[in-house]
Order: sequence, then C-alpha cells, then structure tokens
Amino acid sequence: MNAHVSAHLHPLGDESYAASCRTKLDADGALVLRDFFTDEAISRIVAESSDREADAFYANSTHNVYLTPPDPSLAGDHAFNRQIVSSKGLIADDQIPVDSPLRDVYDDPAFRTFLCRVLGIEAIHAYADNLSSINVHFASEGKELGWHFDNSSFAVTMLLRAPTGGGVFEYVADVRDAEAGDMAFDRVDAILDGNVPVQTLTFDPGDLVLFRGRNSMHRVTPTEGDVTRLLVVFAYNDQPGVGLSESALQTFYGRLG
Repeated sequence: MNAHVSAHLHPLGDESYAASCRTKLDADGALVLRDFFTDEAISRIVAESSDREADAFYANSTHNVYLTPPDPSLAGDHAFNRQIVSSKGLIADDQIPVDSPLRDVYDDPAFRTFLCRVLGIEAIHAYADNLSSINVHFASEGKELGWHFDNSSFAVTMLLRAPTGGGVFEYVADVRDAEAGDMAFDRVDAILDGNVPVQTLTFDPGDLVLFRGRNSMHRVTPTEGDVTRLLVVFAYNDQPGVGLSESALQTFYGRLG
C-alpha cells in the first residue's frame, strides 16, 4: 500500500470497495473520497508547491465552454462563440519534484488499477508529452476556472489547500451528449446567463475527486482572500502514447516542453 494514501479508509486492492465507488460515480457523475491522502503527504506537497507560484503559467486568452476555437460562421454571441475567462495558473509535470508524493501516487500500479475498476476501463496511461500528466493549479484572489466541458471522459483531482473564501466547484449535470453530437446550445446559454440552478461539490484538502465532466458543465468560482487555492490534477489517458497537440501545449502551458 502506498504510504501516502490513508489505507484504512481507502483499501485500493479491495475489489468490493472499488465496486462501491464505481456505483456512486456512475449514479452521481462525481465521487469524493474523503481524506484519501494522509495529512503528512498533504503538508509535504503544500510545502514543495506553495513557493512555486511565481513559476506558474497563466494563459492570457479566453475560451468557449467547449474548449475549441470559435466558429466565424456563427454569431459572436452564439453559445459556441461566447468567451469565458479562466485565470488560474499552473506548474506542469516537468516542474513536479521527482520525489514528490504526487508522483509516487500517480505512478503507483495499485492506484491505477483502482482507478480502472472505478472508472470501468481496461487501462490508464500517462500522457506522452512531458507537461500534462501531473499539474498543480494556483488560484490567488480573484482567479477562477470558467465554465467549460472537459474533453476527457473523466478527471482526477485533489484539493491541496483551500482558500479563505470562494473557489467553489459548481456544475450542472448532463447538459449535453457529446457522444451523440448534441452540443446543447440553448442550455449552455441559459447556464451562462445564470438561469439554471447549479449544484456544488464540496471537498477538503486531501480528498480525491473523480468527476465526469465531458457532458456536465462546470466551473470554479473566483478565489476570495489572501490564501491561494492549490489543487492537483492527475491526468491520464485510456490509450497509450497520447499527448497534447503543439497548439494545445502552447495554449495551456505557454511552451512545447
């Protein structure tokens, strides 16, 4: 068992435990595993990450909720072209220390097997590029993650440090059906206009969160106060040898490697 994981709460090798997690994820589209990392691991990760904020890359561009280029054949205020602000920064995988607990857990075969069982997939793989696999996100006061859909079928994240206020994860489940090509323009407009009730997902530092965000629209509200919100994203693919395109690397990281 990985020393950084609270084994008494989360027996990763127990198939029945993984099955119960999968049932909840399938039912809710989200799963919060409380106190997944030990307090010692979180303290160490925060210590190694908090002074790296100056090294974080902050994208200077807006995006649509689909994370795709705009379509000039559509009106500027069309749901597909409405621009959203995301202002958080991040450090990339190649900036994570080689001895970090984050890397120990990300690479742990038992953790990957557990994720496969919960997600109902055969295997998961690291990104082929050297930037995307583990990212630590920084959101100081006023920084936010704007409304969007994920391109991947699942996301694995963990809050490392909570801000004084704000930084709330909000979502609307099952907005679109990407697999069927339904982009749900009317509903996207309604959400952006504030006319649809939103759900919130609450979690604390050390909680592991699995979220299916391909069809559920979500955001993180602006951070309030002088404590920077820290969150780690564990990014995997269900196929080997997949990396981000050069244009995506330039957009998200400001560099190719």
